[in-house]
Amino acid sequence: MITYKIGTRGSLLAVTQSTLMKNELERISGEKFELVLIQTQGDQITNKPLWQLEGKDFFTKELDEALLKGEVDFVIHSYKDLGSVRPEGIKLAAITERKYAHDILLMPKHHIKDLKNFKGDLVVGTSSPRRIANLTHALRNYLPYVKDQDNIIRCETLRGNVNSRIKKLKDGNYHAITLALAGLERLAHGEKSRIELAGLLEGLNYFILPQSVFPSAASQGALGIEMRADRNDGGKLAAILDQLNHALTVEEVSRERTAFKAFGGGCHLAVGIHVKKVGDTFLHVHAGEVDGKRIDHKWLEGVAQLRVAKEKKIFVGLPSGDREDVIYDQLLAKLPETKEINLSDKHVFVTSRYTLPTLRASMASGPEGIWAAGTKTAQKLCEEGIWINGTSDSLGTKDLNDLKHSEVLKMLHPSINKPWAVLSHHQAVSDLGSVTGCYERKTQDVPASFVDELKNVGACLWTSFQQYEIYLKQFPFLKDAHHCCGLGKTWQEFQKAGVTIHPLASMQEFYELK
Repeated sequence: MITYKIGTRGSLLAVTQSTLMKNELERISGEKFELVLIQTQGDQITNKPLWQLEGKDFFTKELDEALLKGEVDFVIHSYKDLGSVRPEGIKLAAITERKYAHDILLMPKHHIKDLKNFKGDLVVGTSSPRRIANLTHALRNYLPYVKDQDNIIRCETLRGNVNSRIKKLKDGNYHAITLALAGLERLAHGEKSRIELAGLLEGLNYFILPQSVFPSAASQGALGIEMRADRNDGGKLAAILDQLNHALTVEEVSRERTAFKAFGGGCHLAVGIHVKKVGDTFLHVHAGEVDGKRIDHKWLEGVAQLRVAKEKKIFVGLPSGDREDVIYDQLLAKLPETKEINLSDKHVFVTSRYTLPTLRASMASGPEGIWAAGTKTAQKLCEEGIWINGTSDSLGTKDLNDLKHSEVLKMLHPSINKPWAVLSHHQAVSDLGSVTGCYERKTQDVPASFVDELKNVGACLWTSFQQYEIYLKQFPFLKDAHHCCGLGKTWQEFQKAGVTIHPLASMQEFYELK
């Protein structure tokens, strides 16, 4: 029986993820495989950011050469390390499933405790131009007290393997560091690597960076498996490797790679590119900098563009706002309640700022983790001095349910996979855990002028399906308007009810309808 040789870098992460693939290939094929460790230029030079070095393909060139010379049968890469142009004679054989494309911010608990009185620059370790651009632009909004004290987020060079990076954090070289969650997750699945990782993670807390603000690198989280294009074995190896292909991941990362190439590609690119399939459409997020200009672009692929006549008004289902061209909700009042509940060792999902009185009253019981429904609620929690572990990014609870099963997050927070405490309104239900009702939604009298304004509305942005139902019952003339919402639970409820709704990638997209 032939033993297939797998080319891989020699770093702990590369060996761990290649071993996981080796074991899976042996399981599904019955064939034998062995690893061949290959040192790359990127592994050898760790004192400079890659974008400061001359040349390209720092983590792949030596593997490409070994493959083309026939020294290995195929190679396994972190797909994000592959350039936009690959050598002639090499073909992509498989793109593996990715579960966690996010970046993760790690910070020692003693630094988190000191944030309230922290002065000066908050130093984050990373060498990625993409991370530098987005962290310096927005991270201060997602850390307790930092925004109020006008602290500056400053990024400093961080190179080396994952374990050495975490060690540098714990040695006090940085206040925080940012890594790819997928890399940590694979280390947590390796028998030997998990033991070493467990010790390094002691005393740390984390924040899963929301993709809507801090999009990951194109194809981050997926592995790319390459083989020679002219391999002459009747297609046997190609058929074996094809079993590792993951259709959904292929759909998402192929779009990310197309955008990566359009931006010019390379390790110098300071733009995060993330694509996520939501329902039957794809949400695209680009954020970063190009030639000194800020890039913040979100859109839905294949969704028809709406247009509202200039003489028409638009309605947003928020209680207030600062736009004079928008009508805001005057019908529904949200009345917060203050309850003291036991959150000891629980993870808490905060769905709205109206739940904050109950959260404040219950923090002394010692929750293990705090999560927000969206980035606005997350920012509000940080203004309250509360450390958050992540958000659902206003996309429903699927990603959070996936994160509950993350091995590395279980190492940091042992109770994460238990039922969560969900703080929401009294009628809410959640698949994350039991719901505590923290506010009431009640209708109130509205002036005749508000009704007159509604009669001229051409498009409505609803914050919940219940809000839509209440308004349509009281103001049936609104049925002729365009109805819009975000991509989370509200959209799911509209679809379940069979009501035509236009999904939006962002609030800005709604404001641009006119």
